[in-house]
Amino acid sequence: MIQDIQKLQDFLYSILKSNMEKMECIGDQVIIYTSEQDLLKVISFLKYHSFLKYNQLMDVTCLDYPDQKKRFHVVYQLLSIENNGRITIKVPVDELTPVPSVGNLFPSAGWFEREVWDLFGVFFLNHPDLRRILTDYGFQGHPLRKDFPVTGYYQVRYDDEKKRIISEPVELSQQIRTFDYVGPWNQLKNS
Repeated sequence: MIQDIQKLQDFLYSILKSNMEKMECIGDQVIIYTSEQDLLKVISFLKYHSFLKYNQLMDVTCLDYPDQKKRFHVVYQLLSIENNGRITIKVPVDELTPVPSVGNLFPSAGWFEREVWDLFGVFFLNHPDLRRILTDYGFQGHPLRKDFPVTGYYQVRYDDEKKRIISEPVELSQQIRTFDYVGPWNQLKNS
């Protein structure tokens, strides 16, 4: 299996070296880093090449590294059933750089890209219906970004008096507490 992975890496490098930033192998998983300009070329090659046949898009997701210049890594997982193999493509982008939609190559990408847009705020060019999919109408921000507040900005609750759902700013109140700083295991020793 390792020899097959090495052959695959060598083959991919010989063909795609001008379209990739780097390639790495973790276990038996090949990961290709490419730019947003070369994404469609790389994915088309992987899908339509008669030897590779990565013709199923399993997932599109995103990683957030807020301390990096290109903080988002859009991740594509492709599957080749005939060759029993998977490959990962990562596209590092900043907050303002759009990523081309792969919806024309894989129709299932539409939902995945909408999810990434909604939760991370990565914009996909030429997406036919890029709108929120998991958050509520009028939701502000993108909740899976590392800099999004843990509690959010608004809370939604049902008001019995008004007989409707209301949205209001989050109010965090904390009761005054005193701490004895003695763990329960220390209390048992002293008793």
